[in-house]
Amino acid sequence: MLCQRVAGGEEAAFDLLVTRYQQRAWRLAWNVLRDAEEARDASQEAFVRLYRAANQFGGRARFSTWFYRVLVNVCLEHRRKHRWWRHIFTSAASDEQAESSIEDHATQAVDVLGTLDREQALTRVQAAMGRLSPQQRAVITLQLDGVPTEEIAEAVGCSEATVRVHLHRALTTLRKIVEHAPVENA
Repeated sequence: MLCQRVAGGEEAAFDLLVTRYQQRAWRLAWNVLRDAEEARDASQEAFVRLYRAANQFGGRARFSTWFYRVLVNVCLEHRRKHRWWRHIFTSAASDEQAESSIEDHATQAVDVLGTLDREQALTRVQAAMGRLSPQQRAVITLQLDGVPTEEIAEAVGCSEATVRVHLHRALTTLRKIVEHAPVENA
């Protein structure tokens, strides 16, 4: 098992784990923290903790579940530690981030006629995701990644019923916000 090799100090095994989980880890961290730099820092911290605690992985759950639990905890700790100064910079940073994210997605668009509609939909969804609680963002992100409800519950530290409640509330909130958002004219 790869995690056992990491516990044994094998750097190539650790590099392989990072390669496998890096993109998903950043996406989950970003959805919880809503800041690219903080997501990068939190996902890196989670990998550091993974490296240090690899020998504690008992194999009772899937490795991904264990790792997601570590990552969610790091993200929630990070939010608590950095909350006091975030209010000062949040609006300017989120405006800047939304603009750069839209630009990134727009450059990847193949269908020129659909670009504006996709940008507007993306903007609405990003704004709506920002209104969800960190737990709801984590649950919905893991669900979109195809992680089973049982594993999401372990990763987030709640029951499967609570995961379903988080999903339902998140989807209901997203649907309401996106449906009632004013459509901007170009």
